[in-house]
Amino acid sequence: MHTSGTLASRRALVTGGASGIGAACARALAAAGAHVTVCDIDEAAARALADEIGGDHWTVDLSDTAALEDVSLETDILVNNAGIQRISPIHEFDPADWRLINRLMVEAPFLLVRAALPGMYERGFGRIINISSIHGLRASAYKSAYVSAKHALEGFSKVTALEGAEHGVTSNCINPAYVRTPLVEKQIADQARIHDISPDEVVEKIMLTESAVKRLVEPQEVASLATWLASPDAGMVTGAAYTIDGGWTAS
Repeated sequence: MHTSGTLASRRALVTGGASGIGAACARALAAAGAHVTVCDIDEAAARALADEIGGDHWTVDLSDTAALEDVSLETDILVNNAGIQRISPIHEFDPADWRLINRLMVEAPFLLVRAALPGMYERGFGRIINISSIHGLRASAYKSAYVSAKHALEGFSKVTALEGAEHGVTSNCINPAYVRTPLVEKQIADQARIHDISPDEVVEKIMLTESAVKRLVEPQEVASLATWLASPDAGMVTGAAYTIDGGWTAS
């Protein structure tokens, strides 16, 4: 897929943009011609990537949602990617962790979309790309907060699609299975501890058990789809959930 220059003159904002899927999206959008703002809590990493791709950086703790209520965003493409994971049985789940995950992964995307839509509506163009998860469509044990947040994001994305349609704004979710990122590497260690098995067994017996293709998703594969969704070619694609799951949901 040839994407060079397809996003020239467009502005993009990628949350959690300094590592993992976010960094891959930032690089891919920049390669397609967009001016990218790397949004991350890690200032040094965000600045380094912004310098690398000729963009800007925005250092912010998106879990501090009260501080986002008066934000105004001038961006054509918004990639809601920032996220964390906590793994615990429901009856042992720390309520503070539950609230943190839902603030960061549901409330923050709502506030950022809310801040970006007026400008998108005015310009008659907008692309909301929500990095959801296979867990926006399926559930796994011990991930009640994450699964709940991703399911909520799916619903919010569809509402955004319906409201934005007449203004040239699309909204879609990308639903990868396990992606080779620092977040997943930490999950492997956590799952190994909970299940008392080796990290290799976690990947084989837990993470890839439902996937027909027995490997992790690469960040660049997610970024490739995000770049297409941001392009003019995807103007009729909205309210959708795109799986990159190696066949997980086919069974």
